[in-house]
Amino acid sequence: MKFLVLLLMTLLVSLGTALFIDQLFRQPIKKILTRLVTGDLSSAWQRYLRFAIYIVGISGGVPVYKLEQYITGRGNNNTPLTLTSTRIALEIYRTMIQTAQSVAWMLLVFFVTALIAYVILRGFELRRQPPVHEPLDHGEKPSH
Repeated sequence: MKFLVLLLMTLLVSLGTALFIDQLFRQPIKKILTRLVTGDLSSAWQRYLRFAIYIVGISGGVPVYKLEQYITGRGNNNTPLTLTSTRIALEIYRTMIQTAQSVAWMLLVFFVTALIAYVILRGFELRRQPPVHEPLDHGEKPSH
């Protein structure tokens, strides 16, 4: 029974951490995608990234392989680990950190990719602009 409580707690903590990160980065992601992608495609990418925050966060924050040790055990004698309040607190803390770490890596990849896309788009925009004529110095007259 303690294992199920631990599993549910880690799932809820991971979900809560992902929700917090989603709220924290919602506007920056929206602004970046609105700048890079136009129209309905921008809102579709925003929904996808929000979905990815939750999936990456929960899968990174709830380490099933680690939780299995409380059922199957580990080592040579294969005795399951005992769930104490200290271990539960440690697993909750680990869940928060691993959720944040997983989502941080995902967002880092997104922001680096977005930065590269922005630089490329900005380069194309600058090429399309007509050249700016510099002002004449010291009363020089333009030559025709």
